[in-house]
Amino acid sequence: MTVTAMPKSDEEEKTKKRKPVKLIAILVVVVVAAAAAWFLVIAPKHHGPVAPKPGAVLPLDSQQINLAAGHYLRLGIALQLTDKATETVDGSKALDAAIAVFSGLSVEQVTKAGARDTLKKQLLTDLEKRYKDEVMDVYFTEFVTQ
Repeated sequence: MTVTAMPKSDEEEKTKKRKPVKLIAILVVVVVAAAAAWFLVIAPKHHGPVAPKPGAVLPLDSQQINLAAGHYLRLGIALQLTDKATETVDGSKALDAAIAVFSGLSVEQVTKAGARDTLKKQLLTDLEKRYKDEVMDVYFTEFVTQ
């Protein structure tokens, strides 16, 4: 028998069978590594909702709001709009919200330490409900009691 006609040994056959398995395993590892690199490094990262970007500031006319015991508050506000706000934002909803928040309060409730910030937060919460994604902050431009 010649060398080429000799039957192959069992080890040679096992080695030939292992080559495709090794090749497939290496290919799977490369694909998994590439996918992991894409999702962890290359792909853009979004962690929760994106914060709105500030747009224009819309100043509103000052208004007088009746307080308790015959007193009043002269209040001027300006709305910090987001970049998503339309150019024709109606300020009447903001003025109505300010009247609802401040109306009927006593002078002491409006002027005591920390009250202005608390009332501003309350007003902003109401404005965020009324102006979906259009208002991101509110500024007091006038705050006078009598």
